[in-house]
Amino acid sequence: MDVRHLELLRELADRGTLTGVAAATYRTPSAVSQQLRSAERAAGVPLVEAHGRGVRLTRAGRILADGAVDVAEALARVQRDLDALRDAPQGLVTIGALPSAAEVLVPELLVRLLDTDIRIELDDFDIAEADFAGRAVDHDIVIGHTLTDDAEGDVGPLRRMTLAAEPLDVALPAGHRLAGRSDLTPEDVVGEEWIGVPEGYPFDTVLIAIENLTGRRIERVQQLRDNRVVEALVAAGLGLALLPRFTTRPGPGVVTRPLVGVGAVRHIVAFSRRDVAERLSVVTVLGHLAEIGSGLSAQTDAG
Repeated sequence: MDVRHLELLRELADRGTLTGVAAATYRTPSAVSQQLRSAERAAGVPLVEAHGRGVRLTRAGRILADGAVDVAEALARVQRDLDALRDAPQGLVTIGALPSAAEVLVPELLVRLLDTDIRIELDDFDIAEADFAGRAVDHDIVIGHTLTDDAEGDVGPLRRMTLAAEPLDVALPAGHRLAGRSDLTPEDVVGEEWIGVPEGYPFDTVLIAIENLTGRRIERVQQLRDNRVVEALVAAGLGLALLPRFTTRPGPGVVTRPLVGVGAVRHIVAFSRRDVAERLSVVTVLGHLAEIGSGLSAQTDAG
């Protein structure tokens, strides 16, 4: 089968609609449909079936779409080895990142790449934990976070790499009765008002764990995404919050303390399509990101 047909089926599996595939590949929906019909003629079996107002892959289509990942990865690996023989890494690498992760990783990355032929195009977004991996269809590297310490390596069509482990500290108003403690336990903080995050965002799992351990419910007076706004509300005395250690710079009105007795570490992770992760430029960028993240984690361990 034509590799282009396999790639089409893979895109349809990832994006779900012919319109989405057309937009991502800069073609018209009719051109995509025509190529899909050509793929079905080559395969000799139906590859899609009607589903609602659109289409979905048949079992045969799914088999070929899954196989397309392996084919694309193998071809990318061969191209990487050829590129390594001929040239230094070069080209555009697109990165989509959680802002608080980009803040501590990307500036040093860009400095390291100044004298290379690799260019970075950066996008930032703060979304629910489960949505980061899906953004890899539109970016070479997606940097997100999770509070689960999942296994490294290939997960379906994606490759996952942990870049850093970052403690989440409790942020308190400077004059708070608990500010004098060296660390805090779930029992210390469960009765306080909290500035939390929306449901589905990783930090909320820590508050849920506190509730489960103590048998008491935490009052979330606000649920916000932006850490700077959260810091401002804490400084105003409006509640406690969880903030990531690497990017939190407590000012006069805020202090931070470690939370003990419950898992309060987020893992900053990078997702890429498996074939994209084999590109020489992407391998180079991921290597730098891993080194930078390892240095951040080492500083935390030393502290």
